[in-house]
Order: sequence, then C-alpha cells, then structure tokens
Amino acid sequence: MRFRGTVRGPRGNFPGVFALANGLAREGRLSEEEHRLLRAANDWYNAAHPDPSDTHPGAHDHDVHPGAAAWFKPGAVHLIERVAGYLDLPAAHGVACERVESADPGRIVYEDSVQVVAVPRG
Repeated sequence: MRFRGTVRGPRGNFPGVFALANGLAREGRLSEEEHRLLRAANDWYNAAHPDPSDTHPGAHDHDVHPGAAAWFKPGAVHLIERVAGYLDLPAAHGVACERVESADPGRIVYEDSVQVVAVPRG
C-alpha cells in the first residue's frame, strides 16, 4: 500500500505523501501549527520504523533506482493508521493524494518488516 500524489513530480514519478508534506514545509507553505504537527509526526515515524536510507543509502537514489518508491506491507497497520495526519497537510494546500495497492509494486531494492522500496516494472 502506498499513499501518493496524483500529479507526477519533476522526475516523472508520483511523490509519496511523506515527500509531499515535507515538501510543503521546505517551501514555507505550512502554518506554525501545521509545521509543529508535521515535526511530531516525522519524529514518531522515525522512531517507529527503520529508514531505508540509513542502512541502504542507494535505495531511493534516482540515478541507481529510477522511480523507486516505498510501499507499506499489509501488516504495518500501526504505521498505516497514522498516515491520515500526513494526508491532511497536502489536502489543506490543494494537493490531491490517493491510496494505491499492489501485490507487485515492482523490483524490490529494499525490504524490512514493514515496508519495501521497489522500482516499478517497465
């Protein structure tokens, strides 16, 4: 399962909701309250699951794995349940998101107990 924007980004992919929310913060578009909520959510996720970039720095490298995207595994319920807070931020700023599910998200370049990073096929 993946939560992503509905508009392709500059590299031709659909940015994930985490990238969209953090992008709004980098662009200075969030209110002080929204920024506080995002920081708390980021802190929670950073503590709750491994960051592929920590152990596999190339997993999200566009030059090495073009189009690579992170997907939640079905058993990651505790992580999926908290995505709503991230979805609220892009929605409040007119950025549409969607939930996508796939039994085959692509060629897996990273995997742990709660997620995979996969490069789409074809």
